[in-house]
Amino acid sequence: MHAMLNIAIRAARNAGKVVTQAYAQLDKVETTTKGANDYVTNVDKAAEKSIIDTIHNAFPDHSIIAEESGLNQGKDDEYQWVVDPLDGTTNFIKGIPHFSISIALRIRGKTEHAVVYDPLRNELFAASRGKGAQLNGYRLRVSKAKDLDGTIIGTGFPFKRKHYMESYLAMFGSIFAECGDVRRAGSAALDLAYVAAGRLDGFFELNLKPWDIAAGELIAREAGAIVTDFSGNTEYYQSGNIVCANPKVLKAMLANIRPHLNDALKS
Repeated sequence: MHAMLNIAIRAARNAGKVVTQAYAQLDKVETTTKGANDYVTNVDKAAEKSIIDTIHNAFPDHSIIAEESGLNQGKDDEYQWVVDPLDGTTNFIKGIPHFSISIALRIRGKTEHAVVYDPLRNELFAASRGKGAQLNGYRLRVSKAKDLDGTIIGTGFPFKRKHYMESYLAMFGSIFAECGDVRRAGSAALDLAYVAAGRLDGFFELNLKPWDIAAGELIAREAGAIVTDFSGNTEYYQSGNIVCANPKVLKAMLANIRPHLNDALKS
């Protein structure tokens, strides 16, 4: 295993200890509002500090961009770690046992190593570019579905951008009419990892941030998924709009998404 992936795993597990200990005492968690329907806790911040400390102990010159603290510019900006210390904060606050830690390393603009860790289930999804994806050391492959019939599709609602709701609901309705069922679980990083594991046949969401996407999309791609934006291009980091599935399911999902794109979502 690559040394940098080992550090990502160590950082994720260290943060996992912070999160699980706090989850056992939710009444002591301090919560504040960052924006509309957007929350942060002292646990997010503590977990993020744990991750940053672990990375900088090993690679002091690397840059880090993290959800809560923003950009920590290192001397060597060709190496950039992308960190979400608690993806699914609302679930965590409410005591819903579904959230994750997401850590990716981008080298010269390409994601090379990725970890998504579910600390409650002790499930660690990991990938290195060109080396495949694993769950707790076992190789992952996407589902073999040939179309949307009978599939389970993951999604996330645009709760921070409710003015997109009309377009989103049209996409949702079109996909729902053809697939088996839809899940909205509350952690995009885990949704992407679940596509990699074949637990979900596909996933789509709009207005995500780089730290929501970075680790999960590499894990999914290394398991055989295709990842695009809503137009079928690869600008999902820029737009935050993402579709992920095996090639045949992705084609079917895009066919149901494209007719409902407004100007703001055509990327």
